[in-house]
Formats: sequence, C-alpha cells, structure tokens
Amino acid sequence: MNYTLQEYVNDSVSTFVDASNKNNIPHPNVITESGRSLTAHHSVLIFEVLETATLPSWNSEEIVNEQDHELVKELFSLWDNFNQQRMLETWHDAQQIREEALDRFSLGLIDLKTRAQIECLFWSIARKVYQIARTSKHVPDELKQISKILSDKYFCNFSLFQSLPDAWAIDQVFPIMPIHRLHEEPTVWATIQDMTCDSDGKIDNFISTTNYSHHIPVHPLKQREPYFLGVFLVGAYQEILGDLHNLFGDTNAVHVSVDENGYKIDQVIDGETIAEVLDYVQYNAKRMVRTVESWVTTSVKQGIITLEEGKEFLSNYRSGLYGYTYLE
Repeated sequence: MNYTLQEYVNDSVSTFVDASNKNNIPHPNVITESGRSLTAHHSVLIFEVLETATLPSWNSEEIVNEQDHELVKELFSLWDNFNQQRMLETWHDAQQIREEALDRFSLGLIDLKTRAQIECLFWSIARKVYQIARTSKHVPDELKQISKILSDKYFCNFSLFQSLPDAWAIDQVFPIMPIHRLHEEPTVWATIQDMTCDSDGKIDNFISTTNYSHHIPVHPLKQREPYFLGVFLVGAYQEILGDLHNLFGDTNAVHVSVDENGYKIDQVIDGETIAEVLDYVQYNAKRMVRTVESWVTTSVKQGIITLEEGKEFLSNYRSGLYGYTYLE
C-alpha cells in the first residue's frame, strides 16, 4: 500500500465528521474491524526445502574445437570476448543464436551435445550481463529483467493452493525468509516452487528494499541438513481459503503461546492423512486395502512374489495410505 495507517484513519474519520457537520448530527463512535491487519500476525507457515535446480554454466577450462557446431563457436566467441560496451548487442546475439539452436534441435539438425553446449554458454552470458547490469547506473530495462530467468528453483514441501492461495489468486505478497542459519549471508537468489504438478504452484514475487523482487536471497543447501523457510502474516484466511487442489490436505498445526517469560506449545494438531483426503473424493481406504490384500494373496499363491515381499508391499501401502499427504 502507498499510504500509512494514520492517513487511512484520518481520511475515514474525516468523512464521518464532514457528513455529520453538514447534517447537524452528533459525531458517531466509529468501530472498524480490519480483518487482515488484526489477524495476519498470528499465523506463520513453515516448510522445508527438498531440492534445488540451477541453470547450467560453461566450464571456463573447457575449449571449443573445430569439430564443434558453428553456433557453439559463435556463442563461445561472445562469451570469451565479452565487454561492457557491447553488452546489449551481445545479449541480443546470444538470444538469437539460442533461439536458432532450439529450432534446429526440434528439427533434428543438431544433436543433444550441441544443445547442451548452447545452453551452458547462453546462461553463462546471461549471468555476465546481469552482474554488470545490476551495478551500472544506466542500463536498459530489458537487461534488468534478466534476473527473472536466472534464479535457482527451490522445491519445497507445501502446496501453494492449500496454504497460500492468495499468493496465486490475488497476487498477495507475503514476507518470506529463512528461519535459521541467519548468522550466514545468503548467497543464492531463488524462486519457490511447491510440490503440486501445477505450473502455477510457485512464488516469484517477493518483498524487497525496492518494493518487489522476482527472487529471494537464500542459503545453499547443505547435504543431510534440513533447510526451512517461513512465510509470515499468513493470518486466519489462507488455510480456510485453501482447497484440495492436487489433493493436498491440511498441514500439521502447532499452537504456541508467548508471554514475557518466553513461549510454550499448547497443542499439536496432525494434518490430514492420504486416506482422509481420498475419502473426500469418494475413495474408501478400507476397500482399497482389501483390494491390494487380495492381489498380494493371489500373487503369493501363484509364485509371482514371495511371502516376505507381499508383507513388505502391504506394510508400505498401509503406511503410505494412512500417512501425511506431504513428504515426511
């Protein structure tokens, strides 16, 4: 919003005062219930980052040979002879070469290795262009927008449509940040992708010091070490508005009380199981288990699987069916 809370109150109250004075009636008592302002702070969504995807880059020690495709040689020349004065021209040439390479690849005129070389060189040039553009005073807007396509993708254990539907439906921008490793400087720029199969299940608009940013600063993942992000000002509405899009149910919830002595956990509420969610769409979990049991019994009798394999299969099936809809 582009106004202060005080300005909002002043304008609202002055309207009542002006109308009252003109009609010679007493000034009323004004009571307001600004839902999002009152309830936004009480809820935080926390989820784990599962995997990341990074755009490829060209190995500086790798050289281009005579046998390599002409498009690879042209793109390598742009990368190797990069300079700030020809930055915009270089970017346009790189885009044109990549587009031509993609067209030729779709027609079977270049092989997979050449396609990979083109991708590595193109994204390396894009990084060079953006690194210079972000520190220069006068650069075309076209170059500033490169950040939209350069960010890493952080795949997270949540459903946007279930837990943050307003981020998709009305472009609500929520404060998002890592909730640990805060003593370390974040060195990665990323967008957030959820677990759903929907291409809209992503967040690529974030609060920053300059209004909005298309990526968020995060830390690189460490092997065998969990990494969590927090979404703040979620309020009372997001989980209620959320639906069963992609059949992800309610998340685990923790009720926490805070006072001058610290905090305490009042209640832990388990999220929905796969069986509960399937029941909403008329799938009976008990009947499904019986069907699988029948198949296992028949398969064991016919010698298709062993008894031990059958028991393990049933155990895994039951634990999955009655487990959490999100990854555990």
